[in-house]
Amino acid sequence: MLHSIQQRYGEKLRATDGEIGHVRDFYFDDKNWTVRYVVADTGGWLTGRLVLISPHALGHLYPEGKVLLVSLTRKQIEDSPSIDEHKPVSRQHEEEFHRYYGYPYYAESWPLGGLASYPVVAPPPPPIAAKQHGVDSHLRSTRVVKGYNVEASDGPIGEVADFLISGRSWVLREMVVASGHWYSGKEIHIPTEKISRISYNESAVYVDSTKAAIMEGAQVTA
Repeated sequence: MLHSIQQRYGEKLRATDGEIGHVRDFYFDDKNWTVRYVVADTGGWLTGRLVLISPHALGHLYPEGKVLLVSLTRKQIEDSPSIDEHKPVSRQHEEEFHRYYGYPYYAESWPLGGLASYPVVAPPPPPIAAKQHGVDSHLRSTRVVKGYNVEASDGPIGEVADFLISGRSWVLREMVVASGHWYSGKEIHIPTEKISRISYNESAVYVDSTKAAIMEGAQVTA
């Protein structure tokens, strides 16, 4: 079953020994469309700190769920590395995060399939200094990408309105596009496998199809 990313914002997060805040954002890999982290806003509990939570610590998403269960303690989360929402996540921070929790470090390119395909490998050796502060250019925020222009091979078709995520695999399966005047304001669902690239500098998502091909194969909702 697919779930709206927009509808999951604000969902409560509960550790094994109490609530820890709510879902603020999702960070995904735009090479294989797997959600790599949930961004948790800890609110007043940790004076508004933002922390990353890996799908390794999460269960499945359920349509009726108001609470997302996290298989960590409050103390583990309190002592975990925090992030700055206004700065991109560096490789160094990700390595620190994975070492802290003892999770397998992600491969350079995960196979499509989500949580079930997370590779079980040892954390990498410390990177060379030049790479320590490098930013993972494929790690994207669903909040930031919302509103990006969507471009077919022959012109614009609208703006990103939402993503639909698989509740079992944590893979973004479809991008929801608000078509505006181009298609009477209807929403168009485009499989993420049709997306060729996302440009941060241009605030745009490029689809490897013509407008006609998109309309022929895409699901359209009012």
